[in-house]
Amino acid sequence: MSIARKPDRIAARSVRRGLPLAVAVTLLCGPFATAAAEPPGFGIVGSPGLGDPYYPLDGNGGYHVGDYDLTLDYDPASHALTGRAVISATATQLLAGFNLDYKGPDVRAVSVNGLPARFDRNGEHELTITPALPLLPRLPFTVTVDYSGVRTESDEGWYYTPDGGAFVSGQPHAAPLWFPVNDTPQDKSTYSVHVTVPVEWDVVGNGIRTQDEVRGDNRTVTWRMNTPMISYLATIAIDKFTFLEQRRANGTPLLSAFAPGMADRRALEQRLPEILDFLEDLYGPYPFEAGGGTYMSNDIQFSLETQSRPTYAGWARKLGVVVHENTHQWWGDSMSITHWSDICMNECFASYTADFLWPERKEGADPDAIYRKVLARIDEKHPEHWAIPPGNPGAGREFTSVYTRGELFLHALRRTVGDDVFFAMIKEWVQGHRNGNDTLPAFEQFVEQRSGRDLGDFFDAWLMQPVRPADRYLYPGGLSA
Repeated sequence: MSIARKPDRIAARSVRRGLPLAVAVTLLCGPFATAAAEPPGFGIVGSPGLGDPYYPLDGNGGYHVGDYDLTLDYDPASHALTGRAVISATATQLLAGFNLDYKGPDVRAVSVNGLPARFDRNGEHELTITPALPLLPRLPFTVTVDYSGVRTESDEGWYYTPDGGAFVSGQPHAAPLWFPVNDTPQDKSTYSVHVTVPVEWDVVGNGIRTQDEVRGDNRTVTWRMNTPMISYLATIAIDKFTFLEQRRANGTPLLSAFAPGMADRRALEQRLPEILDFLEDLYGPYPFEAGGGTYMSNDIQFSLETQSRPTYAGWARKLGVVVHENTHQWWGDSMSITHWSDICMNECFASYTADFLWPERKEGADPDAIYRKVLARIDEKHPEHWAIPPGNPGAGREFTSVYTRGELFLHALRRTVGDDVFFAMIKEWVQGHRNGNDTLPAFEQFVEQRSGRDLGDFFDAWLMQPVRPADRYLYPGGLSA
């Protein structure tokens, strides 16, 4: 995520062991009865959250989602959204009930494995589902949720365009606004999204467009993301777009879309092949089967690294924003955080790449001079960032000091361990976690192993302390004040 200048690993699922045999037999063979709002107990209900330190009720226990198949019908005139989510999952424990995260329009019906299921909406974003029959551990199951209503605009990630279109771009909680989901970085899944709109409208999503079909007055567009994706990176954008089609030298298709009034961004996006080549040199092969960008006219406060095709706010007209969001395709999308407290791995690297490495390698800038300039800017204009440690910024403050203090941290680390070690180890880290997750503390341990140095005090000063680091950490390895 880039913001407008203006305005130890936990288990991914809780598998309960030692269930008494008599209880299991009763559940599997006996009569099934339950209250509407609460699934049966016996310790076989998936947890309503996964204990994220900032958002403990995000995500759900008891299952892993392999694929989402979303069918949506959107009417720009009325803002009415009708959806069907078909969720293919595997139980990781015996389940008599489970939750999905959902804050969208009214739920009309739910079924599990083709049988009607009871459901209840509760809490801030829980959709609790009671299947007609318990779900067995390690076996696949399918959930179908039908929903319909007027989707109200939300500053969490669902926005209307000036001419009545809509798009999704939000972090960390956009996905539940438009489909039921296991909304956690720990559960990556593949996606198919089929959207029907009036014929004069276009639809953009993640991955590859596999269908664009006109029938009568309607257009149906399908997008497929074959590489597993975190839910907050899923997107759709509905508007009257113009398109730019490009290809990288290796044949990777790049499809970019421009909302009305954004045609002047075309020249910016024409540099995308160059940007991806630059990033590939730094971090290894591009991780997805397609790329591009979606340029919206809304002046929301941020652009976002929606997987394979970043979504840009109306103010985004600088090359650095495009470099930043595409760096996230490696740092954040492919190599992903485990908890939201790990956010520095996403934003610190995207900021450092766009603000330091691109100017240094493509424009001949002195990175140490950039460092001193950013340091002075924090001291003079944003001293509050010294009070927000990027290694644990706190809920609601994730997207603050990671952009400024975070990029200074990485340059200081580079000067501490030297260029040869720094660039080799960050490429190794991101490629070693391709399509996976890990934590910031694990990254710190990796750096110490690869550099052969005890950096505990350095990491603590830069990442965990709510004060300006001491000069010995601010000016390592030849850096001067």
